[in-house]
Amino acid sequence: MALLLRILKRLGFIILALLVLYAVGRPTQIWLDGFYSGVREPYLQMMSSNAVTLRWQSENKFVGVVRYGITPGQLDKIQRETVSGEEHEIRLTDLKPATKYFYSVGDENKESFKGQNFWFKTAPEIKADSDNHVRFWVTGDQGYANIIQEQVRDSMLSWIKKNPRSSLDLSPIDFWLTTGDNAYRSGSNDQFQAGFFEPYKSILRNTPVWPIYGNHDARRWVFFDIFTFPTKAESGGVASASEHYYSFDYANIHFVILDTEGSDLDVDGKMLSWLKKDLKETKQQWLIAFSHHPPYTKGSHNSDNKRDSRGRLFTVRENILPLLEEAGVDLVFSGHSHMYERSELINCHYDVSSTFANSMIREQSKDNKYKKKENNISANSGTIYTVIGSSSKVDNGPLDHPAMPHSLQEAGSMIFDVKQKQLKAYFINKSGQIKDQFEIMKGVEGGVESRSCF
Repeated sequence: MALLLRILKRLGFIILALLVLYAVGRPTQIWLDGFYSGVREPYLQMMSSNAVTLRWQSENKFVGVVRYGITPGQLDKIQRETVSGEEHEIRLTDLKPATKYFYSVGDENKESFKGQNFWFKTAPEIKADSDNHVRFWVTGDQGYANIIQEQVRDSMLSWIKKNPRSSLDLSPIDFWLTTGDNAYRSGSNDQFQAGFFEPYKSILRNTPVWPIYGNHDARRWVFFDIFTFPTKAESGGVASASEHYYSFDYANIHFVILDTEGSDLDVDGKMLSWLKKDLKETKQQWLIAFSHHPPYTKGSHNSDNKRDSRGRLFTVRENILPLLEEAGVDLVFSGHSHMYERSELINCHYDVSSTFANSMIREQSKDNKYKKKENNISANSGTIYTVIGSSSKVDNGPLDHPAMPHSLQEAGSMIFDVKQKQLKAYFINKSGQIKDQFEIMKGVEGGVESRSCF
Protein backbone atom coordinates (compact mmCIF):
# COMPACT_ATOMS: atom_id res chain seq x y z
CA MET A 1 0.00 0.00 0.00
CA ALA A 2 2.83 2.40 0.88
CA LEU A 3 4.50 1.67 -2.44
CA LEU A 4 1.23 2.36 -4.28
CA LEU A 5 0.83 5.69 -2.46
CA ARG A 6 4.40 6.69 -3.39
CA ILE A 7 3.71 5.82 -7.04
CA LEU A 8 0.46 7.81 -7.07
CA LYS A 9 2.20 10.73 -5.38
CA ARG A 10 4.96 10.70 -7.96
CA LEU A 11 2.40 10.49 -10.77
CA GLY A 12 0.62 13.45 -9.23
CA PHE A 13 3.83 15.49 -9.32
CA ILE A 14 4.43 14.50 -12.95
CA ILE A 15 0.88 15.46 -13.96
CA LEU A 16 1.19 18.77 -12.11
CA ALA A 17 4.50 19.48 -13.83
CA LEU A 18 2.98 18.73 -17.22
CA LEU A 19 0.07 21.06 -16.49
CA VAL A 20 2.47 23.82 -15.48
CA LEU A 21 4.53 23.30 -18.63
CA TYR A 22 1.36 23.44 -20.76
CA ALA A 23 0.12 26.56 -18.97
CA VAL A 24 3.42 28.29 -19.68
CA GLY A 25 4.04 26.79 -23.10
CA ARG A 26 0.62 27.40 -24.61
CA PRO A 27 0.65 31.21 -24.31
CA THR A 28 4.27 31.21 -25.46
CA GLN A 29 3.36 29.19 -28.56
CA ILE A 30 0.40 31.46 -29.31
CA TRP A 31 2.68 34.49 -28.97
CA LEU A 32 5.28 32.92 -31.28
CA ASP A 33 2.56 32.07 -33.82
CA GLY A 34 1.99 35.78 -34.24
CA PHE A 35 5.28 36.19 -36.10
CA TYR A 36 6.34 35.32 -39.62
CA SER A 37 9.96 35.84 -40.64
CA GLY A 38 10.27 36.18 -44.38
CA VAL A 39 9.13 38.01 -47.45
CA ARG A 40 5.44 38.76 -47.98
CA GLU A 41 4.53 40.30 -51.32
CA PRO A 42 2.45 43.50 -51.54
CA TYR A 43 -1.29 43.38 -50.89
CA LEU A 44 -3.94 46.10 -51.12
CA GLN A 45 -6.22 47.24 -48.30
CA MET A 46 -8.97 49.82 -47.68
CA MET A 47 -9.48 50.84 -51.29
CA SER A 48 -11.51 54.00 -51.88
CA SER A 49 -11.99 56.45 -54.73
CA ASN A 50 -9.02 58.55 -53.61
CA ALA A 51 -6.83 56.33 -51.42
CA VAL A 52 -5.44 52.82 -50.87
CA THR A 53 -3.23 51.13 -48.29
CA LEU A 54 -0.25 49.04 -49.40
CA ARG A 55 1.23 46.40 -47.07
CA TRP A 56 4.16 44.02 -47.47
CA GLN A 57 6.89 42.37 -45.39
CA SER A 58 10.66 42.16 -45.75
CA GLU A 59 13.35 39.94 -44.23
CA ASN A 60 15.33 42.92 -42.96
CA LYS A 61 14.30 46.13 -41.25
CA PHE A 62 14.20 49.32 -43.29
CA VAL A 63 12.06 52.39 -43.93
CA GLY A 64 9.57 51.34 -46.58
CA VAL A 65 9.08 53.37 -49.75
CA VAL A 66 6.26 53.22 -52.30
CA ARG A 67 6.82 54.74 -55.73
CA TYR A 68 3.76 55.12 -57.96
CA GLY A 69 2.43 56.74 -61.11
CA ILE A 70 0.02 56.26 -63.99
CA THR A 71 2.62 54.63 -66.29
CA PRO A 72 4.84 51.69 -65.29
CA GLY A 73 8.04 53.36 -66.45
CA GLN A 74 7.37 56.67 -64.71
CA LEU A 75 6.71 56.20 -60.99
CA ASP A 76 7.11 59.88 -60.25
CA LYS A 77 5.39 60.01 -56.85
CA ILE A 78 6.92 58.73 -53.61
CA GLN A 79 5.51 57.95 -50.17
CA ARG A 80 7.75 56.90 -47.26
CA GLU A 81 7.23 55.31 -43.87
CA THR A 82 8.27 57.23 -40.79
CA VAL A 83 9.86 54.31 -38.92
CA SER A 84 12.00 51.32 -39.82
CA GLY A 85 10.58 47.81 -39.64
CA GLU A 86 10.00 44.46 -41.34
CA GLU A 87 6.22 44.88 -41.65
CA HIS A 88 5.45 47.80 -43.94
CA GLU A 89 2.23 49.77 -44.32
CA ILE A 90 1.77 52.95 -46.35
CA ARG A 91 -1.48 54.70 -47.24
CA LEU A 92 -1.52 56.60 -50.51
CA THR A 93 -3.95 59.52 -50.60
CA ASP A 94 -5.08 62.28 -52.98
CA LEU A 95 -5.52 59.76 -55.79
CA LYS A 96 -7.89 60.18 -58.73
CA PRO A 97 -11.10 58.08 -58.84
CA ALA A 98 -11.32 55.11 -61.21
CA THR A 99 -7.67 55.52 -62.20
CA LYS A 100 -5.05 52.84 -62.75
CA TYR A 101 -1.74 53.37 -60.96
CA PHE A 102 1.44 51.33 -61.20
CA TYR A 103 3.64 51.00 -58.14
CA SER A 104 6.78 49.54 -56.64
CA VAL A 105 7.70 48.83 -53.01
CA GLY A 106 11.12 48.69 -51.37
CA ASP A 107 13.47 51.06 -49.59
CA GLU A 108 15.38 54.19 -50.57
CA ASN A 109 17.89 52.24 -52.66
CA LYS A 110 16.02 49.22 -54.00
CA GLU A 111 12.61 48.43 -55.48
CA SER A 112 11.88 44.94 -54.15
CA PHE A 113 8.68 44.45 -56.15
CA LYS A 114 7.94 46.30 -59.37
CA GLY A 115 6.76 45.83 -62.93
CA GLN A 116 3.63 45.83 -65.05
CA ASN A 117 1.89 43.30 -62.76
CA PHE A 118 2.11 45.62 -59.76
CA TRP A 119 -0.77 48.04 -60.13
CA PHE A 120 -4.11 49.01 -58.62
CA LYS A 121 -7.18 50.85 -59.79
CA THR A 122 -8.95 53.22 -57.45
CA ALA A 123 -12.67 52.85 -56.83
CA PRO A 124 -15.11 54.97 -58.84
CA GLU A 125 -16.93 57.82 -57.19
CA ILE A 126 -19.68 56.74 -54.80
CA LYS A 127 -23.06 57.31 -56.43
CA ALA A 128 -26.42 55.66 -55.79
CA ASP A 129 -27.13 55.83 -59.54
CA SER A 130 -23.62 54.88 -60.68
CA ASP A 131 -23.47 53.22 -64.11
CA ASN A 132 -20.12 51.52 -63.41
CA HIS A 133 -19.85 47.82 -64.15
CA VAL A 134 -18.60 46.31 -60.88
CA ARG A 135 -17.19 42.78 -60.72
CA PHE A 136 -16.14 41.19 -57.43
CA TRP A 137 -15.06 37.75 -56.26
CA VAL A 138 -16.28 35.90 -53.15
CA THR A 139 -14.57 32.91 -51.56
CA GLY A 140 -15.30 31.15 -48.30
CA ASP A 141 -13.17 29.11 -45.89
CA GLN A 142 -10.44 29.14 -48.51
CA GLY A 143 -7.54 28.92 -46.05
CA TYR A 144 -6.40 25.32 -46.65
CA ALA A 145 -3.24 25.23 -48.76
CA ASN A 146 -4.17 22.30 -51.00
CA ILE A 147 -5.06 21.25 -54.53
CA ILE A 148 -8.76 22.15 -54.09
CA GLN A 149 -7.80 25.72 -53.20
CA GLU A 150 -5.64 25.95 -56.32
CA GLN A 151 -8.35 24.48 -58.54
CA VAL A 152 -10.99 26.91 -57.24
CA ARG A 153 -8.63 29.85 -57.73
CA ASP A 154 -7.60 28.80 -61.23
CA SER A 155 -11.15 28.03 -62.36
CA MET A 156 -12.17 31.59 -61.41
CA LEU A 157 -9.19 33.07 -63.26
CA SER A 158 -9.99 30.96 -66.31
CA TRP A 159 -13.67 31.96 -66.23
CA ILE A 160 -13.04 35.70 -66.08
CA LYS A 161 -10.52 35.38 -68.89
CA LYS A 162 -13.18 33.71 -71.04
CA ASN A 163 -15.82 36.22 -69.90
CA PRO A 164 -14.12 39.62 -70.01
CA ARG A 165 -16.01 42.77 -69.27
CA SER A 166 -16.98 44.94 -72.21
CA SER A 167 -14.42 47.67 -71.57
CA LEU A 168 -10.71 46.86 -71.78
CA ASP A 169 -10.14 49.61 -69.24
CA LEU A 170 -11.78 47.55 -66.49
CA SER A 171 -9.82 45.31 -64.11
CA PRO A 172 -10.38 41.53 -64.29
CA ILE A 173 -12.03 41.87 -60.87
CA ASP A 174 -12.43 45.05 -58.83
CA PHE A 175 -12.03 43.51 -55.37
CA TRP A 176 -12.21 40.27 -53.41
CA LEU A 177 -14.21 39.39 -50.29
CA THR A 178 -14.02 36.27 -48.16
CA THR A 179 -16.50 34.79 -45.70
CA GLY A 180 -13.81 33.90 -43.16
CA ASP A 181 -11.45 31.14 -42.05
CA ASN A 182 -8.64 32.52 -44.15
CA ALA A 183 -5.88 30.37 -42.58
CA TYR A 184 -6.27 26.82 -41.30
CA ARG A 185 -6.06 25.34 -38.80
CA SER A 186 -5.12 27.90 -36.19
CA GLY A 187 -4.76 31.22 -37.98
CA SER A 188 -1.04 31.48 -37.23
CA ASN A 189 1.10 33.90 -39.22
CA ASP A 190 2.94 31.03 -40.94
CA GLN A 191 -0.41 29.49 -41.87
CA PHE A 192 -1.60 32.81 -43.29
CA GLN A 193 1.52 32.89 -45.42
CA ALA A 194 1.06 29.31 -46.66
CA GLY A 195 -2.73 29.33 -47.01
CA PHE A 196 -3.46 32.90 -48.05
CA PHE A 197 -0.61 35.16 -49.11
CA GLU A 198 1.40 32.61 -51.10
CA PRO A 199 -1.36 30.95 -53.18
CA TYR A 200 -3.09 34.26 -53.96
CA LYS A 201 -0.06 36.53 -54.34
CA SER A 202 -0.59 37.25 -58.04
CA ILE A 203 -4.18 38.31 -57.30
CA LEU A 204 -3.30 40.33 -54.20
CA ARG A 205 -0.80 42.46 -56.16
CA ASN A 206 -3.60 44.38 -57.86
CA THR A 207 -6.88 43.30 -56.23
CA PRO A 208 -7.99 44.85 -52.90
CA VAL A 209 -9.08 42.18 -50.42
CA TRP A 210 -11.70 42.39 -47.65
CA PRO A 211 -11.32 39.21 -45.53
CA ILE A 212 -13.95 38.35 -42.91
CA TYR A 213 -12.98 37.21 -39.39
CA GLY A 214 -13.68 33.48 -38.93
CA ASN A 215 -13.45 31.13 -35.98
CA HIS A 216 -10.19 29.57 -37.20
CA ASP A 217 -8.72 33.04 -37.72
CA ALA A 218 -9.61 33.76 -34.09
CA ARG A 219 -7.45 30.96 -32.68
CA ARG A 220 -4.46 33.29 -32.85
CA TRP A 221 -4.42 37.09 -32.55
CA VAL A 222 -2.81 37.55 -35.97
CA PHE A 223 -5.72 38.53 -38.18
CA PHE A 224 -5.99 42.15 -37.01
CA ASP A 225 -2.22 42.59 -37.13
CA ILE A 226 -1.75 41.60 -40.76
CA PHE A 227 -4.88 43.23 -42.21
CA THR A 228 -5.96 46.88 -42.09
CA PHE A 229 -9.65 47.76 -41.90
CA PRO A 230 -11.49 51.10 -41.84
CA THR A 231 -12.49 52.38 -38.41
CA LYS A 232 -13.16 55.98 -39.48
CA ALA A 233 -15.22 55.35 -42.63
CA GLU A 234 -12.12 55.68 -44.80
CA SER A 235 -13.86 53.73 -47.57
CA GLY A 236 -17.39 55.01 -47.01
CA GLY A 237 -20.25 54.19 -44.67
CA VAL A 238 -20.48 55.19 -41.01
CA ALA A 239 -17.38 55.09 -38.81
CA SER A 240 -17.44 52.03 -36.52
CA ALA A 241 -14.36 52.77 -34.37
CA SER A 242 -13.59 49.04 -34.64
CA GLU A 243 -11.72 46.86 -37.10
CA HIS A 244 -14.02 43.97 -36.18
CA TYR A 245 -16.99 45.45 -38.04
CA TYR A 246 -17.33 48.24 -40.58
CA SER A 247 -18.87 49.15 -43.91
CA PHE A 248 -17.58 50.40 -47.24
CA ASP A 249 -19.03 51.72 -50.49
CA TYR A 250 -18.07 50.90 -54.05
CA ALA A 251 -19.86 52.67 -56.90
CA ASN A 252 -23.58 52.06 -56.12
CA ILE A 253 -23.07 49.19 -53.61
CA HIS A 254 -22.97 49.39 -49.82
CA PHE A 255 -21.16 46.51 -48.09
CA VAL A 256 -21.62 45.71 -44.41
CA ILE A 257 -18.95 43.54 -42.73
CA LEU A 258 -19.95 41.95 -39.42
CA ASP A 259 -17.89 40.05 -36.86
CA THR A 260 -20.01 37.15 -35.65
CA GLU A 261 -17.06 35.37 -34.05
CA GLY A 262 -15.56 37.80 -31.55
CA SER A 263 -18.08 40.62 -31.12
CA ASP A 264 -21.17 41.01 -28.96
CA LEU A 265 -24.29 39.94 -30.90
CA ASP A 266 -26.78 41.50 -28.48
CA VAL A 267 -29.33 43.80 -30.08
CA ASP A 268 -28.22 46.67 -27.84
CA GLY A 269 -24.50 45.82 -28.07
CA LYS A 270 -21.90 48.03 -29.75
CA MET A 271 -21.84 46.24 -33.10
CA LEU A 272 -25.59 46.10 -33.69
CA SER A 273 -26.04 49.65 -32.41
CA TRP A 274 -23.53 50.77 -35.02
CA LEU A 275 -25.21 48.55 -37.63
CA LYS A 276 -28.60 50.23 -37.12
CA LYS A 277 -27.05 53.65 -37.67
CA ASP A 278 -25.04 52.58 -40.70
CA LEU A 279 -28.00 50.92 -42.40
CA LYS A 280 -30.19 53.94 -41.75
CA GLU A 281 -27.77 56.36 -43.38
CA THR A 282 -26.81 54.53 -46.58
CA LYS A 283 -28.43 55.73 -49.81
CA GLN A 284 -26.80 53.21 -52.13
CA GLN A 285 -28.74 51.20 -54.70
CA TRP A 286 -27.52 47.80 -53.47
CA LEU A 287 -27.03 46.57 -49.91
CA ILE A 288 -24.89 43.45 -49.27
CA ALA A 289 -23.90 42.01 -45.88
CA PHE A 290 -21.16 39.55 -44.88
CA SER A 291 -20.60 37.48 -41.75
CA HIS A 292 -18.84 34.20 -41.02
CA HIS A 293 -21.69 32.33 -39.28
CA PRO A 294 -24.68 31.43 -41.49
CA PRO A 295 -28.27 31.95 -40.29
CA TYR A 296 -29.45 29.02 -42.42
CA THR A 297 -27.43 25.87 -43.07
CA LYS A 298 -27.71 22.11 -43.01
CA GLY A 299 -24.21 21.40 -44.26
CA SER A 300 -21.22 20.68 -42.04
CA HIS A 301 -22.98 22.86 -39.44
CA ASN A 302 -26.62 22.91 -38.34
CA SER A 303 -28.28 26.27 -37.80
CA ASP A 304 -31.09 24.60 -35.82
CA ASN A 305 -28.66 23.44 -33.14
CA LYS A 306 -28.23 25.97 -30.34
CA ARG A 307 -25.00 24.26 -29.30
CA ASP A 308 -23.45 24.55 -32.75
CA SER A 309 -20.72 27.22 -32.72
CA ARG A 310 -21.76 28.41 -29.24
CA GLY A 311 -25.20 29.31 -30.54
CA ARG A 312 -23.94 32.04 -32.86
CA LEU A 313 -25.81 30.75 -35.91
CA PHE A 314 -29.02 30.94 -33.89
CA THR A 315 -28.23 34.44 -32.60
CA VAL A 316 -27.34 35.77 -36.06
CA ARG A 317 -30.75 34.65 -37.31
CA GLU A 318 -32.66 36.07 -34.34
CA ASN A 319 -30.84 39.35 -33.75
CA ILE A 320 -29.17 40.41 -36.98
CA LEU A 321 -31.49 39.27 -39.77
CA PRO A 322 -34.47 41.42 -38.74
CA LEU A 323 -32.22 44.50 -38.81
CA LEU A 324 -30.81 43.67 -42.23
CA GLU A 325 -34.17 42.86 -43.79
CA GLU A 326 -35.85 45.94 -42.37
CA ALA A 327 -33.06 48.00 -43.96
CA GLY A 328 -33.66 46.36 -47.35
CA VAL A 329 -30.62 44.09 -47.62
CA ASP A 330 -30.42 42.36 -51.01
CA LEU A 331 -27.81 39.68 -50.29
CA VAL A 332 -26.33 38.07 -47.17
CA PHE A 333 -23.16 35.98 -47.43
CA SER A 334 -21.64 33.65 -44.87
CA GLY A 335 -19.25 30.69 -44.69
CA HIS A 336 -18.35 28.31 -41.85
CA SER A 337 -20.35 25.41 -43.32
CA HIS A 338 -18.16 23.80 -45.98
CA MET A 339 -20.80 23.59 -48.68
CA TYR A 340 -22.64 25.84 -51.12
CA GLU A 341 -26.22 26.73 -50.14
CA ARG A 342 -28.60 29.39 -51.48
CA SER A 343 -32.13 30.59 -50.81
CA GLU A 344 -34.80 32.06 -53.02
CA LEU A 345 -35.79 35.69 -52.42
CA ILE A 346 -37.11 35.32 -48.84
CA ASN A 347 -37.65 37.19 -45.59
CA CYS A 348 -39.27 37.05 -42.14
CA HIS A 349 -37.82 33.67 -41.10
CA TYR A 350 -36.06 33.97 -37.73
CA ASP A 351 -36.74 30.57 -36.14
CA VAL A 352 -35.74 26.92 -36.67
CA SER A 353 -36.10 25.30 -40.08
CA SER A 354 -39.36 23.51 -39.22
CA THR A 355 -41.12 26.89 -39.00
CA PHE A 356 -40.15 27.96 -42.51
CA ALA A 357 -43.30 28.56 -44.56
CA ASN A 358 -43.97 29.16 -48.24
CA SER A 359 -45.35 32.59 -47.34
CA MET A 360 -41.78 33.60 -46.45
CA ILE A 361 -40.72 33.15 -50.07
CA ARG A 362 -41.16 36.51 -51.71
CA GLU A 363 -40.32 35.21 -55.16
CA GLN A 364 -39.53 31.68 -56.34
CA SER A 365 -38.07 31.76 -59.83
CA LYS A 366 -37.76 28.83 -62.20
CA ASP A 367 -35.05 30.58 -64.18
CA ASN A 368 -33.37 32.11 -61.08
CA LYS A 369 -34.29 35.65 -62.12
CA TYR A 370 -35.73 37.75 -59.31
CA LYS A 371 -37.46 41.12 -59.59
CA LYS A 372 -37.86 44.00 -57.15
CA LYS A 373 -40.23 46.88 -57.78
CA GLU A 374 -38.12 49.69 -56.33
CA ASN A 375 -34.97 51.03 -57.99
CA ASN A 376 -33.12 51.35 -54.72
CA ILE A 377 -33.12 49.81 -51.25
CA SER A 378 -36.61 48.82 -50.11
CA ALA A 379 -37.44 47.47 -46.65
CA ASN A 380 -38.36 43.77 -46.44
CA SER A 381 -38.44 43.33 -50.21
CA GLY A 382 -36.71 39.96 -49.98
CA THR A 383 -33.17 38.74 -49.46
CA ILE A 384 -31.07 36.00 -51.03
CA TYR A 385 -28.96 34.14 -48.44
CA THR A 386 -25.85 32.33 -49.61
CA VAL A 387 -23.43 30.06 -47.77
CA ILE A 388 -20.10 29.89 -49.56
CA GLY A 389 -17.69 27.87 -47.43
CA SER A 390 -16.22 25.42 -49.92
CA SER A 391 -13.33 27.28 -51.56
CA SER A 392 -10.67 24.88 -50.22
CA LYS A 393 -12.59 22.08 -48.51
CA VAL A 394 -15.91 20.22 -48.89
CA ASP A 395 -17.49 18.35 -45.98
CA ASN A 396 -20.59 16.21 -45.55
CA GLY A 397 -24.10 17.26 -44.58
CA PRO A 398 -27.75 16.62 -45.49
CA LEU A 399 -28.19 19.91 -47.36
CA ASP A 400 -31.92 19.84 -46.67
CA HIS A 401 -32.69 23.20 -45.09
CA PRO A 402 -36.08 24.27 -46.54
CA ALA A 403 -34.91 27.87 -46.87
CA MET A 404 -31.88 26.83 -48.94
CA PRO A 405 -33.16 24.76 -51.89
CA HIS A 406 -30.13 25.45 -54.11
CA SER A 407 -27.45 23.44 -52.31
CA LEU A 408 -24.35 21.68 -53.61
CA GLN A 409 -21.64 19.53 -52.08
CA GLU A 410 -19.04 21.10 -54.34
CA ALA A 411 -15.92 23.21 -54.07
CA GLY A 412 -16.06 26.60 -55.71
CA SER A 413 -16.28 30.37 -55.48
CA MET A 414 -18.56 33.13 -56.77
CA ILE A 415 -18.28 35.99 -59.25
CA PHE A 416 -20.70 38.94 -59.15
CA ASP A 417 -21.41 41.43 -61.90
CA VAL A 418 -23.35 44.55 -60.91
CA LYS A 419 -24.37 47.34 -63.24
CA GLN A 420 -26.97 49.90 -62.24
CA LYS A 421 -30.19 48.01 -61.43
CA GLN A 422 -28.95 44.54 -62.39
CA LEU A 423 -26.95 42.03 -60.35
CA LYS A 424 -25.76 38.69 -61.74
CA ALA A 425 -24.13 35.94 -59.66
CA TYR A 426 -22.27 32.79 -60.69
CA PHE A 427 -21.11 29.87 -58.55
CA ILE A 428 -18.12 28.41 -60.40
CA ASN A 429 -16.94 25.00 -59.23
CA LYS A 430 -13.34 23.81 -59.13
CA SER A 431 -13.66 22.46 -62.68
CA GLY A 432 -14.72 25.84 -64.05
CA GLN A 433 -18.40 24.95 -64.48
CA ILE A 434 -21.24 27.31 -63.52
CA LYS A 435 -23.26 25.10 -61.14
CA ASP A 436 -25.62 27.83 -59.90
CA GLN A 437 -26.48 31.33 -61.04
CA PHE A 438 -29.07 33.96 -60.30
CA GLU A 439 -30.02 37.50 -61.20
CA ILE A 440 -31.76 40.33 -59.37
CA MET A 441 -33.36 43.19 -61.28
CA LYS A 442 -34.61 46.37 -59.63
CA GLY A 443 -37.22 48.84 -60.82
CA VAL A 444 -39.30 46.13 -62.49
CA GLU A 445 -43.07 46.45 -62.79
CA GLY A 446 -44.73 43.66 -60.86
CA GLY A 447 -41.60 43.02 -58.80
CA VAL A 448 -41.50 42.29 -55.08
CA GLU A 449 -42.64 45.19 -52.91
CA SER A 450 -41.87 46.17 -49.35
CA ARG A 451 -43.87 44.47 -46.61
CA SER A 452 -43.79 44.15 -42.85
CA CYS A 453 -42.95 40.85 -41.16
CA PHE A 454 -45.10 41.57 -38.14
